[in-house]
Amino acid sequence: MSGDPLDARHLGPESLRRYLAANGLRPNRRFSQNFLADGAVLEAIVEAADLGKPGDEAGMDGGRQVLEIGPGIGILTGALLEAGAHVVAVEVDPRMVEHLRHRFADAITDGRLRLIHDDILARAVGDLVEPAWDLVANLPYHITSPILHHVFVAEPRPGHFVLMLQREVAERIAAPPGGMSYLSVFVQYHAEVSILRVVPAAAFEPAPEVDSAVLVGRARRRRLDAEGEEALWRLVQAGFRERRKMLHNVLPRQLPWLGRERIEAALASCGIAHDRRPQTLSVEQWLALAAALGPLDGAGSRP
Repeated sequence: MSGDPLDARHLGPESLRRYLAANGLRPNRRFSQNFLADGAVLEAIVEAADLGKPGDEAGMDGGRQVLEIGPGIGILTGALLEAGAHVVAVEVDPRMVEHLRHRFADAITDGRLRLIHDDILARAVGDLVEPAWDLVANLPYHITSPILHHVFVAEPRPGHFVLMLQREVAERIAAPPGGMSYLSVFVQYHAEVSILRVVPAAAFEPAPEVDSAVLVGRARRRRLDAEGEEALWRLVQAGFRERRKMLHNVLPRQLPWLGRERIEAALASCGIAHDRRPQTLSVEQWLALAAALGPLDGAGSRP
């Protein structure tokens, strides 16, 4: 790819502007299209993707299976293919799909790239990839949370992920107890996460209004069955509906049919002080509280 104007050695805002103009393309804000223009960041993402994993995590010919959501003009796509990955790219913008079909015609023909024109939220992940697979993407920022729920709730889940996200969202996901949110608990239940690096707005063309960050994660084993997870998320959602309030007040209001005595007894059995607020609980503490409370359905109605 030494002659590719979109590889890491040639990236830059000006070269991207020239490339877009030469191909009759314009970023569409509706799809959160801000294209990475920093070669060092691109190389860091591919390195973090660790595409050389051996054994049963690789495809039959050794290529790692990667799902890319929102490939745009194919900056990351090209780097993943160059690194030896087998890429399933899902793109909703028909202009970009046509461009990608032309740009990566050889990779599509030889099976290294499967290009799908669709909304990722309208497709079951199991219809797109088979175990084992990784998620590597510059996610459309306006639908980051729905995408994360979509890829983690059902099987097969990604074994590893490297995601470009809005910095604020990445920091919220990776937050320790004290700064947790519903999204933090949800993602950290499914994976060990950390922020690889902060990426300034100037690293994109056009530059967004906010900085970004690269979030990396590795899947944890699933600790609950589907019914148990549903109960856990109902509990966590109930807690975060009033995130500034103490749990011994929030939960009886949000789950009134459980009764205050049952909730306070469960908190005490887990060693969780009554004046704790939801953002201070770790994933393990939410799991312990869910187990202590037992089934959330009762004589009362669901919230």
